[in-house]
Amino acid sequence: MSLQYIIDGYNITNHPGFAKQIPKGFSDSRSALIRLIKTKKSSSPHNRFWVVFDGYPGESLDNQDKGNIMVIFSRRESADERIKKLVELIPHPGNVVVVSDDKEIKFFARSCRAKVESAEDFLALKDKVSHKPGEPPEAEISYTQKHKINEELRKIWLS
Repeated sequence: MSLQYIIDGYNITNHPGFAKQIPKGFSDSRSALIRLIKTKKSSSPHNRFWVVFDGYPGESLDNQDKGNIMVIFSRRESADERIKKLVELIPHPGNVVVVSDDKEIKFFARSCRAKVESAEDFLALKDKVSHKPGEPPEAEISYTQKHKINEELRKIWLS
């Protein structure tokens, strides 16, 4: 089964963990993201990637062979709106993975029955910690989830 990824481009490139994964020699984070997807994420040649960026294209992305990666610039509308339109247009949203940390996009994607993946999970920043046999594994939560929990506790305890 092939998957179709719709990626909120600047949401990934602005993630703190992304800077650690940029190959040397890349000054443009957008080109670095395309390279990262090609090298680490394109395990199946049938998977498709749509990387959506706000604004207009630059010269650095024009001369790159992107293979199964399509780069989309939202131009006058927001990248969020363009992502929503793409999710709506896909006939089988169960095969779609929307990659973003934006709450509104995640909610919309889930309401359309698409899968959602955080930037942290997409960048595979979680350390794989093995546990001893007989012991339950530690609960793994992302940075985003930790932040949400802290905000909820702050509202409860400090109000």
